[in-house]
Amino acid sequence: MDCYTANWDPLGEAAYYRKLPLYSMSWNLREDLQDCLVAAAPYGGPIALLKTKKEKSPSSRPPLEIYTASGVLLASILWKNSPVVHLGWTTSEDLLCVQEDGSVLVYSLFCEFKKCFSMGNEVLQNRVLEAKVFHTEYGTGVAILTGAHRFIIATNIVDLKLRRLPEVPGLQKPPSCWTVLCQDRVTILLLAVGQDLYLLDNTTCSLVTLPGLSPQAGAYLRMAVSFNYRYLALFTDTGYIWTGKTHLKEKLGEFMCEFRAPPKQMAWCTRSRSKQRAVVMAWDRRLLVAGNTDQCVQYPLDEDSYLVPELDGVRIFSRSTHEFLHEIPEASQEIFRIASMAPGALLLEAQKEYEESQKADEYLREIKDQKLLPEAVRQCIEAASYEQEPGIQKSLLRAASFGKCFINNFPPESFVQTCRDLRVLNAIRDYQIGIPLSFDQYRQLTIEVLLDRLVLRRLYPVAIKICEYLRLSEFQGISRILAHWACYKVQQKDKSDEEVAQAINQKLGDTPGISYSEIATRAYECGRTELAIKLLEYEPRSGKQVPLLLKMRRSQLALSKAIESGDTDLVYTVILHLKNELNRGSFFMTLQNQPVALSLYRQFCKHQELDTLKDLYNQDDDHQELGNFHVRSSYVNEKRIEGRVSSLQNAVDEYYKAKNEFAAKATEDQIKLLRIQRRLQDDVDKPYLDCSLHDTVYNLILDGNHKRAEQLYRDFKIPDKRFWWLKINALAEQGDWEEMEKFSKSKKSPVGYLPFVEVCMKHHNRHEAKKFAPRVAPEQRVKAFLLVGDLNQAADAAIERKNEGEMNLVLSKCSDATLAARLNQAKAQLGKK
Repeated sequence: MDCYTANWDPLGEAAYYRKLPLYSMSWNLREDLQDCLVAAAPYGGPIALLKTKKEKSPSSRPPLEIYTASGVLLASILWKNSPVVHLGWTTSEDLLCVQEDGSVLVYSLFCEFKKCFSMGNEVLQNRVLEAKVFHTEYGTGVAILTGAHRFIIATNIVDLKLRRLPEVPGLQKPPSCWTVLCQDRVTILLLAVGQDLYLLDNTTCSLVTLPGLSPQAGAYLRMAVSFNYRYLALFTDTGYIWTGKTHLKEKLGEFMCEFRAPPKQMAWCTRSRSKQRAVVMAWDRRLLVAGNTDQCVQYPLDEDSYLVPELDGVRIFSRSTHEFLHEIPEASQEIFRIASMAPGALLLEAQKEYEESQKADEYLREIKDQKLLPEAVRQCIEAASYEQEPGIQKSLLRAASFGKCFINNFPPESFVQTCRDLRVLNAIRDYQIGIPLSFDQYRQLTIEVLLDRLVLRRLYPVAIKICEYLRLSEFQGISRILAHWACYKVQQKDKSDEEVAQAINQKLGDTPGISYSEIATRAYECGRTELAIKLLEYEPRSGKQVPLLLKMRRSQLALSKAIESGDTDLVYTVILHLKNELNRGSFFMTLQNQPVALSLYRQFCKHQELDTLKDLYNQDDDHQELGNFHVRSSYVNEKRIEGRVSSLQNAVDEYYKAKNEFAAKATEDQIKLLRIQRRLQDDVDKPYLDCSLHDTVYNLILDGNHKRAEQLYRDFKIPDKRFWWLKINALAEQGDWEEMEKFSKSKKSPVGYLPFVEVCMKHHNRHEAKKFAPRVAPEQRVKAFLLVGDLNQAADAAIERKNEGEMNLVLSKCSDATLAARLNQAKAQLGKK
């Protein structure tokens, strides 16, 4: 245990710091770090190096190199663009290269160019003096100091909105130091000009005074903001260090160091739930850790080093080493502190003694007597999570497992989860992978983001193994990883399309959550159209196949797939795309080969494009449909009677060509009727157009124009019964009862005389109805007399016909006892027979 605490360095009360070795760096750097632009991503992220151009020869191109945190080269390219002022990483581990001209180039982990954006014309004109890449809850931002000593800021490069911050009064040269702060979801800048501090927000530039600042502080040379933007540290030219909250209203501490030259780098080293707030400063050969008090910890630096602020500490790497400086967590302090009597320390000793001697019982009894065994187990589990060395992890977890055996109903979740998390962390900390995440960083990052980062590094087998080990759902883990793998696979040019397609299908199969269309899209973007088509064959959803086929100009295949799907909306989408893409002749020929598509397009044209529909019928010599088209057109499109007649005449011609004589004759009759209606309308100044033949005759009778009505009756060969019905109803509606009686005597009625009775009663004229009732045929006479209310005549007719049913009908409506007796007597006599 003494050996374990040998590298613990105390700082203030109950706070210890240590440097944990992470890796011996394997990179063979051709340049010193001080001769390069350096950017290291947090959360154990990659390291980018770009040599600062010192040669005057314009032909020299510095290399841009990207390494893992363990120094394994991921990719490198020669820089061919404008000089770079600053490098930085986004939250999704893309590299931002801010150039002098204000353009920002975005590269992947493998030096693949992704996109470029500009920080505006003002930056282009005045050039970039300094730049910073920062992270907020909104995403990754970029802040620029221009040659005109103005600040331009973008808080989110994904949704680029540039802000020009107010001018600083009297600023004639770059500030000695500046940084980005985030307060109440607002991004602001803090800058130092000599002994003055200025805050720049969207609209104002204000001078600020720090609380508790020493009068002998001097001019500000360096400033640093903590990882969570809560704390600020300032270094002055007198060696004075001020620390406080970023709202600049509360001081945390101050410290005087022996150095007057500004540190090359300055970073916070904080840990959650700790009272100590330490600032780390690096000079050429010295590292200093200053806390809240007047104490400090110093470490010698053998090589030029670079600091990477982390959530719970600071990573320090050089040409040969990579270390992690952090505050020792309370659980580790309690267990490993010299002569510690903490429950966790006693439990660890008990477990060791259990394997070697009989003293374990004494340690256990001491813990159990104080009822601290659950606390001891918790301390051992927590301390194990913070350790980097697997041997120490195992020792602490064995102790926790040993202690659990003596606790009734101890919840195992924390122990099991810690074991799983540590196995994952140990796997990704491996030298070849090179992601040295701490336990706190891992919890903050989440397993989903970690898997994404493994996928970005193309470490697909490791990512899949982690998913299987953690038993993540396929949608959450393996499916997503395999999809990324397939998108990477299609970029490999050394294999044929057939081989790549088969390899992807064999690997993916029918895995839930996999979209072959997305993989095919990636293949198409890489210029492998045939591979994309082969991959689409594995896509079960036609709705996903068709859009990409259209994009690839494989319209015929897209149409076939859309028809196979049975989705009419999808077919319409392809048809309209083909219409815009092909000339008219080719378009029609394409539809001719697809009857389903042709039928759907005809339906579309009926509502949207009638002229196109006519062309389709002409192309097919479909005279029947052309005739129907002209008939429809005459009523929908033509307003003048001449145009309508002309369209109908065209319809007649087409019907004859189609050998549909009935339709042709009917259309000829319609033309004849239209012309008659036009003359009638002109003669009587009443609307007759667009009335049916029956309505025309009916209206003529209403108007008293009986001769013209009878002329239509003869010309159009209206059946006698229909004409009589029309005339009877029209005369009754007109109230011309005299003409009705005259008409009834003109010849024998083909409809009989009961309709006369019914129509008269409908118009409430009983008197006229009684005139026609006796003329009704015998089989309908009872009904006629009942309609006019003459029960006696109805009874006589029923008795005369000797019809029991009719007698019963009259009886049901009869209230006269004498009449009822007569009917009953007739029924009785009928029954005797």
